Amino acid sequence: MAGMRLTVIGCSGSFPGPDSPASSYLLEAEGFRLVIDLGNGALGVLQRHAELFGIDAICVSHLHADHCIDLSSYWVARQYAPEGPRPPIPVHGPQGTTHRIAGICGEKADAIRARFDVRNLSPTQEIGPFRVTTERMNHPVETFGFRVEHAGWTVAYSADTGPTDALVRLADGADVLLSEASFQDADNNPPDLHLTARQAGEHATRAGAGQLVLTHLVPWYDQELSLAQAAQAYRGPLSAAATGLVLGPGAAG
Repeated sequence: MAGMRLTVIGCSGSFPGPDSPASSYLLEAEGFRLVIDLGNGALGVLQRHAELFGIDAICVSHLHADHCIDLSSYWVARQYAPEGPRPPIPVHGPQGTTHRIAGICGEKADAIRARFDVRNLSPTQEIGPFRVTTERMNHPVETFGFRVEHAGWTVAYSADTGPTDALVRLADGADVLLSEASFQDADNNPPDLHLTARQAGEHATRAGAGQLVLTHLVPWYDQELSLAQAAQAYRGPLSAAATGLVLGPGAAG
């Protein structure tokens, strides 16, 4: 594999859809596998693209279920593997990540720590071959967007957010902006929760992103309409995420 490869595992917004699990993305470079978010149904699909215990690290953008709930299933797999419990894997997340997983699993925090080496996200961190920069997003709970860089290629991921200059900073000059587009144009969208597709396009344009990929697409919305609304604000290469979509210089590797 040459360069970084990004595989969309799940891109359905707020809950799994008929064609995709909830949020999850696999980044690979130099034999290292980093998973960002592990929402409802993602662990099953992830195994189509990586060995169950072949993941080297996990990042969690925030603790809403559609971004983290399958961490509980992954804990079970690592705890009860036939060959014995697996060693702890680094999990980078917001404050409270350990207790959130423990609550879902019905386990004590120490049991979670035995399988997951949970670390608080910081503004910048080196995770394997990746340089990962975070920004706080505009969402009701502590939520981080990610900028991931490797060998001259950059992907920015909005996580969940309403309009914010932080996303423009995070995606500045990125090769790909993977931006949530939960809403479509309407007068009654809740404020400071999610982006419309048009707003995703506006953020991508302001950031000068080389490509915009809409994600966190809620199943009840017409995807083609979301793309059309985004295209009114962004003139570059535009597409909708789909489970199994592969992006990056290592896509054909």
